[in-house]
Amino acid sequence: MVGLVIVTHSAALAHGVAETCRMMAKDARIATAGGLEDGGFGTSYARIVEAIDTVYGADGVVLLMDAGSSILTVETIVEEMSARRLRMVDCPLVEGSVVAAITAVCGGSLDEVACRAEETRGAVKIGD
Repeated sequence: MVGLVIVTHSAALAHGVAETCRMMAKDARIATAGGLEDGGFGTSYARIVEAIDTVYGADGVVLLMDAGSSILTVETIVEEMSARRLRMVDCPLVEGSVVAAITAVCGGSLDEVACRAEETRGAVKIGD
C-alpha cells in the first residue's frame, strides 16, 4: 500500500489532517511531520525523513505539504532520495490527503494516489 506523509508547519495541524484521513480510510499508512522538534512552528527536515522511513514500502510514498518551507524542504528530500519511490503532490492539504488515503487503501498505485490527490485542486465546495 502507498504510504502518505503529511508535512505542515504545525504538529497539531498535521495530526488533525491525519485523523481526518483515518476517519475515512482507517487502514491508511499515514505519518506526520508537523512542526519542529522543540514543538515550535516550522518545518523539520529530520522529521520529514523519519516520517518517510515510517511508512515507506515497495509501493512508495506520497507527500502532501501545506506551504512555503514545507514544500522547499520536501523538494530537497525527494531530490536527495531519488532512489526511492516518492511523489510530492500539489493539492489542497485536507481534501487531497483524504482522497489520497482512500485511494491508497483501495489499492491505488503511487501514480494513481498522487493523481487523485492533485485532482482535488479543482474541487468546488459551494455551487453557484
